[in-house]
Amino acid sequence: MNYSRGLAALIFTLFFQTQLIAEYLYKDEVVFNEKFSDSVERVGTELFSKTGISLRLLMLRDLPVDTKILEYEKKLVQEFTEPTITLVFAEMDSKVDIFSNDESLYKYFDKKQVLSPNASSVQAYLMAIIYARSWDNFKEISSSNGGTILPLLGQRSKSGEVVDKYSAAMFNGYLDIAEQIAMSHGHELTDGTGQSGKYVFMAVKIFFYGVILYAVIMLIKRKLYRKRQENESL
Repeated sequence: MNYSRGLAALIFTLFFQTQLIAEYLYKDEVVFNEKFSDSVERVGTELFSKTGISLRLLMLRDLPVDTKILEYEKKLVQEFTEPTITLVFAEMDSKVDIFSNDESLYKYFDKKQVLSPNASSVQAYLMAIIYARSWDNFKEISSSNGGTILPLLGQRSKSGEVVDKYSAAMFNGYLDIAEQIAMSHGHELTDGTGQSGKYVFMAVKIFFYGVILYAVIMLIKRKLYRKRQENESL
């Protein structure tokens, strides 16, 4: 009898600890990294203590069969009673989205900015030149910049570094949302992880500008080469 009670108590303790660990990294089917989990939990805990808003991150392998991400999110948020914002990443579906169980929560952060595919205004302007189908479309694309998730996810990586890219991109976006919410409430997150996220994102911007500079140099070299070939043929 005592053995059964002891076993039950152990199971309850382990279950309770697991629930605590997974409070803000609500699901993780992709990364499985203790450092990543701890970082999310620290930021999420501090944000909730200062604002009363839960920011939950879900790292999914894939969405349920025949289920769109919006449908999944609408069902998911029914599990939470407190004001909750969910950041969902589905690896195999290549989907990222942010959803809230309360429309009023969107005023505390810029969803469009967080999910922008463009890291900077320069990149946004170039993408608008390339892809815009009309003037209104050009203005829409060129005004979308400052993305803190998709530009990182879009970077090429070696096969063994893909999961690291996922964790860096999603934590960068999670932190961006958390900092915006905290600032909207007149607070500042003091966990100390924000600066490292900014360094990661700065590296992405440097890489992007490097690619642009390289492309410009190659274009100039190509034009000079063609001009030299034309002069030699005269």
